[in-house]
Amino acid sequence: MRIKLINPNTTRRMTDAMGRCAREVAAPGTEVIAVNPTMGPPSIEGYYDEALATPGLLAEVAAGERDGYDGYVIACFGDPGLYAARELARGPVIGIAEAAMHAASVLAPGFSVVTTLARTCGMAWHLAERYGMKRFCRNVRATDVAVLELDKPGSAARRLILDECRRALDEDGAEAIVLGCAGMVELCAELEDALGAPVIEGVTAAVKWTEALVALRLATAKRGDYARPLAKRYDGALASFSPGGPEPVAEPLGGLVAEQGY
Repeated sequence: MRIKLINPNTTRRMTDAMGRCAREVAAPGTEVIAVNPTMGPPSIEGYYDEALATPGLLAEVAAGERDGYDGYVIACFGDPGLYAARELARGPVIGIAEAAMHAASVLAPGFSVVTTLARTCGMAWHLAERYGMKRFCRNVRATDVAVLELDKPGSAARRLILDECRRALDEDGAEAIVLGCAGMVELCAELEDALGAPVIEGVTAAVKWTEALVALRLATAKRGDYARPLAKRYDGALASFSPGGPEPVAEPLGGLVAEQGY
């Protein structure tokens, strides 16, 4: 079984950390390949970032279909491009917020999400509502730690996240914590030991869920919403993404990228 774990941002060190953690939980015989596009934002901290990360993500899914991957994990807590990726993929595609929230709802009557910047709290609430998890979600709490500070030497990120997790358990009535950023993947065990409560991060949860669905020989539906994209011509910088046309590549989008300064 081959699972493609896609970090939609362009920060390779974060991708490598996700890959290490994913491989630690993967079953024997499961190969997890962690990748990120070369075009897009280095971190995803808002709707604009999400939108511009999605073409690179979809190019990686399209390449994965060509290379015969069995399933995919979208390793960003906003689950960007999730439904579009399901249109492209034969096998299961799991978002890490989706996986983490569902796992937490089984392990505890209620959970709080502890995330990075306050501007992303509304995004997490929207996902909880979309996934039917709002009745389990006690709160979404921001640490105001930027994504790229999470693994920076000398950063106060660990202390700030732990403090916010403690407040979530004490003040929200939560019995479990969901970590609201893929960049927190390597903090999970340390936080759980310190808190004495379940701490769920979505990268490993999504890998195990994808593994289970593939093992059950279950594939993404190709009727209705997740049917293959309609064949049509796309114009300009997105011409290579035209359904049925040349394979899109996860590279900078020519003049559009140069013009916007990314």
